[in-house]
Formats: sequence, C-alpha cells, structure tokens
Amino acid sequence: MAKQERTEINLWELKPLRIAKWETTEDGKVVVLVPKFKNPFLVKWVLPYLAKPFFRIKLDDIGSAIWQRCDGATSVAVIAQSLKDKFGGSVEPVDERINKFLNHLERGDLLSAERMETTNLPNNS
Repeated sequence: MAKQERTEINLWELKPLRIAKWETTEDGKVVVLVPKFKNPFLVKWVLPYLAKPFFRIKLDDIGSAIWQRCDGATSVAVIAQSLKDKFGGSVEPVDERINKFLNHLERGDLLSAERMETTNLPNNS
C-alpha cells in the first residue's frame, strides 16, 4: 500500500476568499447566509418557495473582522496583524483563533483558501 504524500501548508501564506453570501447589520457585524439545501434538485424546486431559504450565522466582532478581510487578496498574516491592531491582547492567541475559524468556515463550504503565488526567481546556475 503506497503512502499518500502529505504536504504542509503554511497558514500565513493563505489568502482566504468568501464564497457564501453575507450581509452586515447596523452595528457592523457580519451575518453569513448559508443555503438550507445544497442538492441541485432541492435548490431548484424547493428553495425558491421557502420563506427563509438561508440559515443566518451571526458572527461576533472578531469573526466579522476576519470575514470582511477574506477577499482573496489579503493573506492570513495581514489579517492577523490587523486583528492585533484593532483588538489588542483580547484576540490572543491570534494564530490559534484564526486557524480554527478559517478551518470551520472552509469545512462548511463558506470560504476557500488559496496559497499566495510566489514569484520564481531565475536560477543563476
């Protein structure tokens, strides 16, 4: 049995991108809209007739700040620094918080995380 090669991903190099619909409340917090059905048949034939076709996930201040910066262009390292600047010590341990939060959102198909593109330097050999 062949071993599957496991590659390690550096969290700080990822650039998360929101793929779920969302809205902001009057106080600036984010509400993520998650469809109640993902099956294409149910989405087409049932979802349009529901009064509330989405589950509404209300994020706290820190979660809202992270979500708003998940634009596909901002790295996790930049997001972490902006959280430290905005919330100070109350966000510590920031790396653990961001890791758990982003993993949870990715497992729920609410965002995707892409690696930052690195420029290949020419080899002078």
